[in-house]
Amino acid sequence: MQVPLQINFHDVPQSEALETRIREKAARLGTFYPRIMSCRVAVEATHRHKHQGKHFAVRLDVRVPGKEIVASRDHHEDVYVALREAFDAAKRQLEEYAHVQRGDVKTHVPPPPAAPSEGV
Repeated sequence: MQVPLQINFHDVPQSEALETRIREKAARLGTFYPRIMSCRVAVEATHRHKHQGKHFAVRLDVRVPGKEIVASRDHHEDVYVALREAFDAAKRQLEEYAHVQRGDVKTHVPPPPAAPSEGV
Protein backbone atom coordinates (compact mmCIF):
# COMPACT_ATOMS: atom_id res chain seq x y z
CA MET A 1 0.00 0.00 0.00
CA GLN A 2 1.44 3.36 -1.00
CA VAL A 3 -0.42 5.55 1.52
CA PRO A 4 -0.78 4.75 5.22
CA LEU A 5 -3.92 3.21 6.57
CA GLN A 6 -6.41 5.50 8.33
CA ILE A 7 -8.51 3.99 11.12
CA ASN A 8 -11.36 5.86 12.83
CA PHE A 9 -13.39 4.67 15.80
CA HIS A 10 -16.79 6.26 16.55
CA ASP A 11 -18.45 5.40 19.86
CA VAL A 12 -16.24 2.32 20.08
CA PRO A 13 -13.41 2.09 22.61
CA GLN A 14 -10.10 1.90 20.78
CA SER A 15 -8.67 -1.57 21.16
CA GLU A 16 -5.13 -2.60 20.25
CA ALA A 17 -6.38 -6.07 19.27
CA LEU A 18 -9.02 -4.61 16.95
CA GLU A 19 -6.55 -2.17 15.42
CA THR A 20 -4.05 -5.01 14.84
CA ARG A 21 -6.74 -7.08 13.11
CA ILE A 22 -7.64 -4.14 10.86
CA ARG A 23 -3.97 -3.63 9.90
CA GLU A 24 -3.57 -7.34 9.08
CA LYS A 25 -6.67 -7.39 6.90
CA ALA A 26 -5.68 -4.17 5.12
CA ALA A 27 -2.22 -5.57 4.39
CA ARG A 28 -3.84 -8.71 2.98
CA LEU A 29 -5.88 -6.57 0.56
CA GLY A 30 -2.58 -5.55 -1.02
CA THR A 31 -2.01 -9.13 -2.16
CA PHE A 32 -5.21 -9.03 -4.25
CA TYR A 33 -4.47 -5.64 -5.80
CA PRO A 34 -0.99 -4.21 -5.13
CA ARG A 35 -1.67 -0.69 -6.45
CA ILE A 36 -3.90 0.44 -3.56
CA MET A 37 -3.33 4.15 -3.01
CA SER A 38 -5.24 4.61 0.26
CA CYS A 39 -7.44 2.73 2.67
CA ARG A 40 -9.75 4.26 5.28
CA VAL A 41 -11.56 2.13 7.83
CA ALA A 42 -14.34 3.47 10.06
CA VAL A 43 -15.71 1.37 12.92
CA GLU A 44 -18.74 2.65 14.78
CA ALA A 45 -21.35 1.50 17.25
CA THR A 46 -24.89 2.10 16.05
CA HIS A 47 -27.52 3.21 18.53
CA ARG A 48 -30.66 2.02 16.75
CA HIS A 49 -31.30 -1.14 18.79
CA LYS A 50 -31.70 -0.12 22.41
CA HIS A 51 -33.16 -3.43 23.54
CA GLN A 52 -30.89 -5.73 21.55
CA GLY A 53 -27.48 -4.57 22.69
CA LYS A 54 -24.74 -2.86 20.70
CA HIS A 55 -24.48 -3.28 16.99
CA PHE A 56 -21.45 -2.34 14.95
CA ALA A 57 -20.93 -0.95 11.47
CA VAL A 58 -17.69 -1.08 9.49
CA ARG A 59 -17.03 1.00 6.37
CA LEU A 60 -14.01 0.70 4.07
CA ASP A 61 -13.00 3.25 1.46
CA VAL A 62 -10.23 1.84 -0.74
CA ARG A 63 -8.83 4.10 -3.44
CA VAL A 64 -7.15 2.52 -6.45
CA PRO A 65 -6.10 4.16 -9.73
CA GLY A 66 -9.28 5.15 -11.53
CA LYS A 67 -11.78 3.99 -8.91
CA GLU A 68 -12.86 4.18 -5.27
CA ILE A 69 -14.13 0.95 -3.77
CA VAL A 70 -16.56 1.23 -0.87
CA ALA A 71 -17.64 -1.69 1.28
CA SER A 72 -19.70 -1.50 4.43
CA ARG A 73 -21.41 -3.89 6.78
CA ASP A 74 -23.97 -2.80 9.37
CA HIS A 75 -25.80 -4.23 12.35
CA HIS A 76 -23.55 -6.97 13.63
CA GLU A 77 -23.36 -7.67 17.34
CA ASP A 78 -19.74 -8.78 16.98
CA VAL A 79 -17.38 -6.12 15.68
CA TYR A 80 -14.98 -8.77 14.35
CA VAL A 81 -17.75 -10.34 12.22
CA ALA A 82 -18.63 -6.94 10.75
CA LEU A 83 -14.93 -6.31 10.09
CA ARG A 84 -14.42 -9.66 8.38
CA GLU A 85 -17.48 -9.26 6.16
CA ALA A 86 -16.57 -5.71 5.11
CA PHE A 87 -13.03 -6.73 4.17
CA ASP A 88 -14.34 -9.79 2.31
CA ALA A 89 -16.66 -7.54 0.28
CA ALA A 90 -13.78 -5.16 -0.49
CA LYS A 91 -11.59 -8.10 -1.52
CA ARG A 92 -14.23 -9.36 -3.97
CA GLN A 93 -14.57 -5.88 -5.49
CA LEU A 94 -10.79 -5.53 -5.82
CA GLU A 95 -10.50 -8.93 -7.51
CA GLU A 96 -13.28 -8.01 -9.94
CA TYR A 97 -11.64 -4.66 -10.72
CA ALA A 98 -8.28 -6.39 -11.33
CA HIS A 99 -9.95 -8.87 -13.73
CA VAL A 100 -11.53 -6.03 -15.69
CA GLN A 101 -8.23 -4.14 -15.90
CA ARG A 102 -6.35 -7.22 -17.11
CA GLY A 103 -9.00 -7.86 -19.74
CA ASP A 104 -10.07 -11.20 -18.27
CA VAL A 105 -13.72 -10.16 -18.45
CA LYS A 106 -15.40 -10.36 -21.83
CA THR A 107 -17.13 -7.30 -23.14
CA HIS A 108 -20.01 -7.94 -25.50
CA VAL A 109 -19.89 -5.91 -28.66
CA PRO A 110 -23.32 -4.96 -29.93
CA PRO A 111 -24.18 -6.43 -33.36
CA PRO A 112 -23.67 -4.13 -36.31
CA PRO A 113 -26.76 -2.29 -37.51
CA ALA A 114 -28.77 -4.09 -40.18
CA ALA A 115 -28.16 -3.00 -43.74
CA PRO A 116 -31.09 -1.21 -45.35
CA SER A 117 -33.04 -3.53 -47.60
CA GLU A 118 -33.53 -2.70 -51.28
CA GLY A 119 -36.94 -2.33 -52.81
CA VAL A 120 -38.67 -0.74 -49.87
